[in-house]
Amino acid sequence: MEEVVLAVDIGGTKTAAALADRHDRLLRTEVAATPAPEGPSAVVATVVALARRLLAGSGLRLSGVGIGTAGVVDVGSGTIVSATDTFTDWPGTPLAALVRAGLHDQLMPDAPVEVQNDVDAHALGEYRHGAAAGAPSALVVAVGTGVGAGLLVRDRQIRGAHHVAGEIAHLPVPGAVHLRCPCGRHGHLEAIGSGIGMHRHFLSIGGDPGIPDARGIAIAVTAGDPLARRALDESAAAVGRALAGAATLLDPERIVVTGGVPNIGEDWWRPMRAAFHAEAIDALQRTPILPGTLGDDAPLRGAAASAWRNS
Repeated sequence: MEEVVLAVDIGGTKTAAALADRHDRLLRTEVAATPAPEGPSAVVATVVALARRLLAGSGLRLSGVGIGTAGVVDVGSGTIVSATDTFTDWPGTPLAALVRAGLHDQLMPDAPVEVQNDVDAHALGEYRHGAAAGAPSALVVAVGTGVGAGLLVRDRQIRGAHHVAGEIAHLPVPGAVHLRCPCGRHGHLEAIGSGIGMHRHFLSIGGDPGIPDARGIAIAVTAGDPLARRALDESAAAVGRALAGAATLLDPERIVVTGGVPNIGEDWWRPMRAAFHAEAIDALQRTPILPGTLGDDAPLRGAAASAWRNS
């Protein structure tokens, strides 16, 4: 019988699940809306329903489950430590135990259920199969609706004493003191460097409120809007400064930047790289900063890898 694992990516708006082989290749994928406001039971029910759809009629049982999810995760217990209010009652949720109970008849004996933060899963995917493959150490940074990062050293993920290693989102950065971070504090990277942060910064400097989001700002830049140009430049530069600080502390072999905001293109990459090189010490000037290559598949492939690693 073919061996497969279930890989799951639980985001604030959608949940993706896939069956993956021993090479972390995604064989089949299903997607559903995440019922985050309805609480943990509804989210777990969505994961279970996706798994059953993927397995229906296949005769397969799961050799393991790997889950990447929004929130800070205690990987040892598979429990959510903390999260934003996007997910109702998410902190304290014993996610691994609940998913195991929901899929007990689909799991092989002693099959692991591994839960980690979604950006850590994303980082592991890029480290195993994407832009960070082959590097002894890598910092993988996702810049989208929010900002997150994962750090890997010789195939080991560094999570820290309080499960928050890599939370680059909450580094204080110049130019963000007027903006409130989702954590409740002012002046953090996510408050200006994320897509939402860029848009809030744009509005704070007098930008057109008819422009709805970071994508709209990028379009306005190409049309010559000076405030859009300023907002995008300052948002991207904040990311570059934060990467310079992180590189100084961690000295990774490679930095990989991925997510929806870098997809803006050179209008974003240029000021980001310029800020990095303006701040980084001479020894770090040649640190490669590369775009991610796996896109939305990265967290699923990373989740699959975590399941196989512990199966």
